[in-house]
Amino acid sequence: MSAVLFLDTASQQPYDTDTLGERALGGSEATLVRVADALGAWVMQGARQSAHGRYLPVQALAGIRHVIVNREPSALELARTLFPQARAYLWVHDRLRPGGKRARGWAASAALLRERLAGVVCVSDWQRAGVAATLAGLGVSARALTIYNPIDERLAPDSTATDERKLVFFSSPNKGLDFTLDAFAALRRLLPDQRLVIANPGYRRAAAPAAPGVQYLGALPQARVHAEVRSALCTFFPNFTIPETFGLVFAESHALGTPVLTLDCGAAREVLGDTQEVLPLPGSYRRYEALAGVLPRALRAPLARLAAQAGLFDALSERVREWRRGARPQVAADERFRLSAVVPRWRALLQE
Repeated sequence: MSAVLFLDTASQQPYDTDTLGERALGGSEATLVRVADALGAWVMQGARQSAHGRYLPVQALAGIRHVIVNREPSALELARTLFPQARAYLWVHDRLRPGGKRARGWAASAALLRERLAGVVCVSDWQRAGVAATLAGLGVSARALTIYNPIDERLAPDSTATDERKLVFFSSPNKGLDFTLDAFAALRRLLPDQRLVIANPGYRRAAAPAAPGVQYLGALPQARVHAEVRSALCTFFPNFTIPETFGLVFAESHALGTPVLTLDCGAAREVLGDTQEVLPLPGSYRRYEALAGVLPRALRAPLARLAAQAGLFDALSERVREWRRGARPQVAADERFRLSAVVPRWRALLQE
């Protein structure tokens, strides 16, 4: 589909097919690479200074009939200037809801959205509900549709042994890492041999406070991340701070044969579909984080111990203990998320 272009002005660094194997890369960027490569599409990036195959700096290009703008509605103006005859779509990866901060940003581009937008591609039905409501509130008639993020077709379990003492957290640290560390500390008081291995996509830096049983690996290429996930008891991800609109970490963990322990927040239930892996999100978690989140680490730790003594983290701890005793779920790749299932959805959209 050489008439298709993905336009990314949001990313702060250039990335391409080779990047997937060379360094850490965020889930949204990895997804764009997989979809664009499968479609044979062009990719233009605001942060790119030189061409790398089909990955180009922003420029005029003949023959473009479809432009998929990544994340930023304001970039529709650039798409209109460079490709005035092309149909324009927005591909959104973040949560959008009426009255929210991002919705207010969309309101600033409302006239452009009404004039130029052919459709909005969402990554889950959960996310799409908020996007559709926001579009309606802005008087934008373009439809919102769901196309799931794809996982690498090659992801599968192998002969790697499961280490029941190992949990992994591989996501941006602002997605609940502080709460995860508090919950893990409570768990480790019950299971002193438990370990938590942490890495991140590299686009957001955060402090790495030393804690018993916690190992920080920094920013890793995806192959290294997948190797760590394969051997873990589970992906330990009690995040509710920034709800996952899809959760590539969920889909990839399952494809590698590793269950996930998370909370009923965002698209978790839609993607995982297993109540053993998705625990209820009590209001006490939000109240705790509202208080703990404004404290420095030195004061947060004593509060976390008091919360643990009050049983705040018991549900998470007990689920890990159950899985260590033999109740660990058997999981596999979800066919909805395979690249071979996702790409035809894109082709159908672009042929309308």
